[in-house]
Amino acid sequence: MRTNVRLTTFKFLFLSTFFITVASCNQKANTTVESKNQVLHETLKSEKPDYFLLRPDLEKMYGYTQAVRIGNSVKIGGVISIDEKGNPISKDDFKQQMKNCYNSIETILKHYNCTFNDVVLENLYTTSMSELQKNAGYRHEIYKDHFPTGSWIGVNELGLPEIMIEIEIEALIPEN
Repeated sequence: MRTNVRLTTFKFLFLSTFFITVASCNQKANTTVESKNQVLHETLKSEKPDYFLLRPDLEKMYGYTQAVRIGNSVKIGGVISIDEKGNPISKDDFKQQMKNCYNSIETILKHYNCTFNDVVLENLYTTSMSELQKNAGYRHEIYKDHFPTGSWIGVNELGLPEIMIEIEIEALIPEN
């Protein structure tokens, strides 16, 4: 009986200590997350957005901005394979449309002193998931060190009927 009491007491003390420790860690973690969120919120409030127009006339006509920098974050809206006047390029060539998108994205990244190594999020929208899968290997030429997180999303159509792929990116500007 005495052994059962000791064992029960030990279990109670162990579990009590465990739950107190877990609760304490959770409280510290929540405090840390809350303070980081507050710093991020204050930083974003104090930073004035810097807008970048890749194709100024076209973007003004349709009412969008291709990219915006807030703090050390660059968000590049969906890039498609078009020329300066908004005409589709490489209408029936998925891989070339993909290359054209990445070329445009590279221009924007360079503007903000970034490379594809600084990309942390990439979302690909496509009207042909099978073509994306067939040509996905090209991304190894773009992302040489690591791939960003992101999604491949199949859609019925994009901004223009001839467009098969649209790419949006988020990157972090490296500290100098």
